[in-house]
Amino acid sequence: MSGTAMDNEQGSVLHVTHDGAVATVRVDRPKANAVNPAMVEEFLSVLPPLAADPEVRCIVITGTGRFFVAGADIAVMRDLSAGNQAKMRRWIEVQRALEQAPKPVVAAMNGHALGGGAELSLACDLRIISEEATFGFPEMRLGLFPGAGGSQRLPRLVGPHLAKRLMIEGERLTPRRALELGLVDVVVEQAEFDAVVAERAQRLAEKPTTTIGLLKRVVDEGYGLPVEQALECEAKGVAEVTATADAAEGLQAFLEKRAPVFTGR
Repeated sequence: MSGTAMDNEQGSVLHVTHDGAVATVRVDRPKANAVNPAMVEEFLSVLPPLAADPEVRCIVITGTGRFFVAGADIAVMRDLSAGNQAKMRRWIEVQRALEQAPKPVVAAMNGHALGGGAELSLACDLRIISEEATFGFPEMRLGLFPGAGGSQRLPRLVGPHLAKRLMIEGERLTPRRALELGLVDVVVEQAEFDAVVAERAQRLAEKPTTTIGLLKRVVDEGYGLPVEQALECEAKGVAEVTATADAAEGLQAFLEKRAPVFTGR
């Protein structure tokens, strides 16, 4: 990665770099990249500008060391006051910012993705995990359940029965098992991890990213609605996508028998 998106203030745990149209947000909070209120607020300050920047056409979220994100900081979670829990629950706003970003978002799970880290990955469009990582929802052993998005996104991904079993048992899954269950999309050997993430992110950045953003919105808005209402959501999205420069380019490139050059506009 080359270039720094912004100066990281003292105490910052997020490091943002740019490599062409790909922006990478790297979590670096030793030892386990555990979530605390300061990290949540930093995510909420970093993500909106990246989502709004037309020069950024793919966002990658990754970690440092042996962990992607290990979940909530237990030392913080021990404070069960309503005020503290409200601060920690803003983690769902981080996930919504990724889910609603009008461009592709990649969860590059370089290491263990547990609890809130696994929840974070479910809000991303592509989930890549290292062979040396584990994935799971271990909250039950703390007398808790995945309450920062997991109890709702996981059933939508794998169905309610399997989701409940995964959360009740709290097993740390191998990458291959997570892949079998549809929890992750790509499993990569650690030695090749950075190269594969970079290649996949660049491939996404070269696509018509405004169209991807519209597709994400249409699917999310229409999911679960009666089909007639869902089709209305789709119609609005189609009207918007046909007005994009990328749609014009894609159609013209097809007629001219050449590869399209998309700009994300």
